[in-house]
Amino acid sequence: MVGVSQADVVVNLLIFLIATSLGTELIRHVSRLLHTPLMSLTHAISSVSIVAALIVMVGPKNDFILTLVTVAVALAATNIVSGFMITDRILRLFRRRQRK
Repeated sequence: MVGVSQADVVVNLLIFLIATSLGTELIRHVSRLLHTPLMSLTHAISSVSIVAALIVMVGPKNDFILTLVTVAVALAATNIVSGFMITDRILRLFRRRQRK
């Protein structure tokens, strides 16, 4: 990585770890009634990750950046598709069954 100091990497890693632990605690304490709408929202936020990855691709490219962008797009797309599939499945549980 050119132009990135070791201090920047450490600070970014610490921010990532703190955000991950805070996010995990926040999701863990959400009521079950809000879980499905919240998860739908987080899956929709994954689309922002795809847009950000595509914006990163516009800048200077090297193999490392292209690999990270490819992985980010693949994981975010998987998260979006599976999240909406799960949300649809849960919402189908609340639909009234039609009588034959």
